[in-house]
Amino acid sequence: MTVPFATSARSSVGLEWEIMLADVETGDLSPRAPDILATVEEASALERYTVTGELLTNTVEVTSGVGDTVAAAVDDIADAIAAVRTFTDSHGIDLLCAGSHPFAQWYDQQVTDKTRYHKLIERTQWWGRNMMIWGIHVHVGVDDVNKVFPIINALAVYLPHLQVLSASSPFWAGDRTGYASNRALVFQQLPTAGLPWPLQDWSQFEGYLDDMVGTGVIDDVTEVRWDIRPAPRWGTIEVRACDGMSTLPELAAVAALVQVLVEMFSRRLDEGLPLETIQPWFIRENKWRAARYGMDARVIVDHEGTQRPVVEHLRDTLEQVADIAVELKCARELAGIETILTEGASYARQLAVADAADGDLRAVVRHLVGEFRSGPTLRDHLASGG
Repeated sequence: MTVPFATSARSSVGLEWEIMLADVETGDLSPRAPDILATVEEASALERYTVTGELLTNTVEVTSGVGDTVAAAVDDIADAIAAVRTFTDSHGIDLLCAGSHPFAQWYDQQVTDKTRYHKLIERTQWWGRNMMIWGIHVHVGVDDVNKVFPIINALAVYLPHLQVLSASSPFWAGDRTGYASNRALVFQQLPTAGLPWPLQDWSQFEGYLDDMVGTGVIDDVTEVRWDIRPAPRWGTIEVRACDGMSTLPELAAVAALVQVLVEMFSRRLDEGLPLETIQPWFIRENKWRAARYGMDARVIVDHEGTQRPVVEHLRDTLEQVADIAVELKCARELAGIETILTEGASYARQLAVADAADGDLRAVVRHLVGEFRSGPTLRDHLASGG
């Protein structure tokens, strides 16, 4: 199978943000996406952003246009959310985002009426119906198809870093799981989801697709749901490992980190330098540690098995990419990473709210709704010098 990799601007950025819909009164998930889309999709047909449905009717996904900078892509996302609010604010629907809803039950949810979703549920059964998960996807343009898999393999070393920054699913169906990101381990139960196979080049990827299509596992490349995957249609590498971010500045910060890492690796390849990778078993262990321990994780950072506190290694990484961030005009957005490291990721904030409310998870939902609505927009955040 020959799969063309589209031409895209190097280090351009596209963002996707999956957003929960919740009933204003109860805090439980609300299946109102079809109503919202009927209103918003036509009205936004000529905009840079899009608003679409997802697997479950309790979710809308907002997608940016192609941004030259992270700020441009995030502006699109902000505009999309504003468009969604033209419906939700007057119909008793709250918006929030995290990797999981604190107390909603899978059996109360409705599947979006599309053939691809019904096919997925038919095949995956209980696990498919349990996909009450929300995430972000960060696309970064790559200027040469021969760079794609070397960069994906190098990025895999930083998957735990991205997971802990975004970790926001400590609760599942009313239970306190003991994990910072329960979503990370639930999502990998789907066929073709989870960690990417350590392929070396594009021809190996085409061979993989031949095998998967030929044996009936998938119908096309879009059904490859790896934590990091190529997106041939857009000419990008797409990072899908993150839980849903709870605020817009946090989304911007993680997007900036992905952008500068991809650009750093691309420059090294231009210089003829090899990109460092680690053993697949280390990558798998790192994913579990990040999901379980969040910011307290120690991760394996090199081929020799050196272990570092993930927060410490993240700060070293920020120093390493600081100049690139300036060149890509995302230094202020990237500075939001330090804010997360200092003030805690969403999972920690949710746990603190639950503890203060004697375990009442409705308080956690109210907290998430408040963060999503009242937390600073990226424009406000940057204007304040944050």
